[in-house]
Amino acid sequence: MSEQNPLPFPKESSSTDKSAAAEAPVQPGKAGQKPVPPSLGPDGKPIKRPLWARFLHWLLRPWLELKIEPENPAQYLDGHPVFYVLESYGLSNTLILDRACRETGLPSALIPLPNDPVGRKRAYLALSRRRNATLISEKSSARSYSDSLAKLLQLHRTHPGMDVHLVPVSIFVGRAPDRHSGWFSVLFSENWVLVGRFRRLLAILLNGRHTIVRFAPPVSLRVTVDEGLPPERTVRKLSRVLRTHFRRIRAAVIGPDLSTRRMLIDKVLAAPPVREAIAGQARRDGHGIEEAWKKAHSYAWEIAADYSNPVVRSASFMLKPIWHRIYRGVLVHHLDELKRQAPGYEIIYVPSHRSHMDYLLLSYLLYERGIVPPHIVAGINLNLPVAGALLRKGGAFFIRRSIRGNVLYSAVLAEYVARLVADGYSIEYFVEGGRSRTGRLMQPKGGMIAMTLRAFLRQPTRPVLFQPVYIGYEKLMEGRSYLDELSGKPKEKESIWQVILGIPKVLRSNYGQVVVNFGETISLSQVLADHAPDWDGKPMPEEEKPAWLASTVNLLAERIQININRAADVNPINLLALALLSTPKHAMGESDLLAQIALSKNVVTELSYSSRVTMTPHTPEQIVAHGEEIGVLERVKHPLGDVLRVNDENAVLLSYFRNNVMHLFTSSGWIACCFQTNRRMSQRSLVQLGRNVYPFLQAELFLPWNEDEFADRIERSIALFVREGLLQSQDGEDGPMLSRSSGQTDEVFRLRAIGYSLQQAFERYYITIAVLVKNGCGRLGASELESMCQQAAQRLSLLYALAAPEFFDKSLFRGFIQKLREMRLVWPDENNKLMFDERLNSWVKDARFILGREMRHTIDRISPDATSLPQASNPESTPDAPPPE
Repeated sequence: MSEQNPLPFPKESSSTDKSAAAEAPVQPGKAGQKPVPPSLGPDGKPIKRPLWARFLHWLLRPWLELKIEPENPAQYLDGHPVFYVLESYGLSNTLILDRACRETGLPSALIPLPNDPVGRKRAYLALSRRRNATLISEKSSARSYSDSLAKLLQLHRTHPGMDVHLVPVSIFVGRAPDRHSGWFSVLFSENWVLVGRFRRLLAILLNGRHTIVRFAPPVSLRVTVDEGLPPERTVRKLSRVLRTHFRRIRAAVIGPDLSTRRMLIDKVLAAPPVREAIAGQARRDGHGIEEAWKKAHSYAWEIAADYSNPVVRSASFMLKPIWHRIYRGVLVHHLDELKRQAPGYEIIYVPSHRSHMDYLLLSYLLYERGIVPPHIVAGINLNLPVAGALLRKGGAFFIRRSIRGNVLYSAVLAEYVARLVADGYSIEYFVEGGRSRTGRLMQPKGGMIAMTLRAFLRQPTRPVLFQPVYIGYEKLMEGRSYLDELSGKPKEKESIWQVILGIPKVLRSNYGQVVVNFGETISLSQVLADHAPDWDGKPMPEEEKPAWLASTVNLLAERIQININRAADVNPINLLALALLSTPKHAMGESDLLAQIALSKNVVTELSYSSRVTMTPHTPEQIVAHGEEIGVLERVKHPLGDVLRVNDENAVLLSYFRNNVMHLFTSSGWIACCFQTNRRMSQRSLVQLGRNVYPFLQAELFLPWNEDEFADRIERSIALFVREGLLQSQDGEDGPMLSRSSGQTDEVFRLRAIGYSLQQAFERYYITIAVLVKNGCGRLGASELESMCQQAAQRLSLLYALAAPEFFDKSLFRGFIQKLREMRLVWPDENNKLMFDERLNSWVKDARFILGREMRHTIDRISPDATSLPQASNPESTPDAPPPE
């Protein structure tokens, strides 16, 4: 008997077995490549393919070009007889299958098994067959069973030594859009309809050169029969599982069977939660149910996407030359892992959000590589005339920025998302809520994650997989507007004229290269198993809100951001920004710049952050040349050696790209910061201080380690710096004693450059603590502290000319204050004013290891006090109150 791992049939002992079988995936068999013996005729010679087949192959040869997945399907075979299974019968499918077999060295589908036990004169069967279809008519009925399958199973019962392997084969004509010459062919591309012969002929003539043939691992009929089920039940179960497999593959390749926008809206409005919300709205407004229903209908119509295959195909055709014009390449990494996992899953794409191009790029790349584009959550501000309609046709659905207090809108939106999840539509949303203006990941918002989680809990039929995606740019279209917003100017409202007038400038620009990295997926079922043990896997009513729901949403949001960072790409502009922004005038001699780039590349390579982090393969010299090519660097000729610099405006823009990858240099940056003002320091102190500050860095930069792992990473970074000659290590009484060179040596210069970007974070931390301590306990609320810290940071930026507008970003101060509260270093009193104890003073003392005396003095001097603010409580009344337990 074969040691295959066949379709995992459950024992049919209850009514739940049908659903279990329907969800059972096709599993791979034992790998091997033993040759299958050819079928022999009565004369002992191998049987040849029929003459008619060879003639039709000759006719179709110019019109067919196959993309076969996997590239070597013969790896699945181990010498057993093979019988192919198609989703539906058709002469074209037969010819395509036979050609794919010949191209991959598999046994021909048109040559029967040895001795032809089935009596079919061929080695394939189809689950569905057209009935009563004419040459022109598209109307047909299909049956979903196969007499040949029943015969094969019966033969295995009567012949115990027989073991035929079924190989499911999916065929898609017109689903590889990367080489289409026009959009008209989309009308005859693959879909969910079982079409007639005439339409299939046109599809082959128009799209045959873009045909996908996907082989699945084989299924042992011997193992299936040995389950011991009655014959009729075995046929039904095997047919059901095969149909489920074909539906999953089809959904992964061309998307789920799309209902019209109107039909989906009708389902949303008919759902019990929405009907209850409509009734509640009618009571609140004092109007009839009909008026409330109209309002709900208008909400649903405003939200819902109107996905159109012709529009998506046309957009793909038109966008391709635009990408080639404005970008110098779009690289994609780690997509194969997603393609392997996707069948049978509801995929939620959660990319980083740095540009409006994110929407278009991700959908385009997925479509180009044979994956159906997702439905995209977009802000209602993008629902512009003409452009909004096109985005909606491309799968975008629009939501309002704030829905608090609008019960009816919330119910309609939640039900719409639940329908998408239940029906198997892939979805894309940005957990940050908006585009990052600073280049770093923002604190996530849990609204859409909560809706996704509730939708799954309400109907847990299809497992959900979150797919984090990192999108890295070398130049941003919105760069200048980001600078204006960070400088305090109000955000410009999007308009169709803004889009139209901006097109010529975009087409004339060189935006460098884009890299799209797919991070490690997150299984929602696994997260629930680990953090919601009380959930039994059964549907949960909409009104039920378990205690673990909020914490699970927060955990998912944080893990998504961590996995995005773990898939980062280090491009040439990131490396240039890290080096040049560390100098007062944003300039370096060419040799110094090349050495600094080489050091940064070495840090990323030797201190591996994640297996999914990618880095430019270019040499430092090529990186400098690239920076000059796209207008980031300026070269100043000089007899003693050229100087490379960036102007003030580009310096501020470069801070964005430095922040993209700052998390990759956390441990090395921490060490470098400690040696900015210290020449000697024990390794033990360095590691312990790193442990103390790590929780704040982890919260701000979404780092993946615990304190012990970060301490280990610090020690590995120290070893690297010693090898590079940046630090020296000697044995001391308290363990290894580390020291740097004295004076302004090249090693000191390189060490300072590594630590500069992280030092600004510690300056912000010190500003917060200095303002809090200066004003005393019970004097400031959290929002007041945020505003005062922002003012102090703005003033410090003016005094020291820091090329980083995000230095005084209020959200960064908010995150640090929140972490102080989580660690109970500060806590609110009864008037919601912040209290603290002596532990905060120890942080002030530790700051001398990181910040110079001049910087500490300046921050202490410019920190504002709250004398002009109303006193909410007496700070002397509870100075030593303990933090709440």
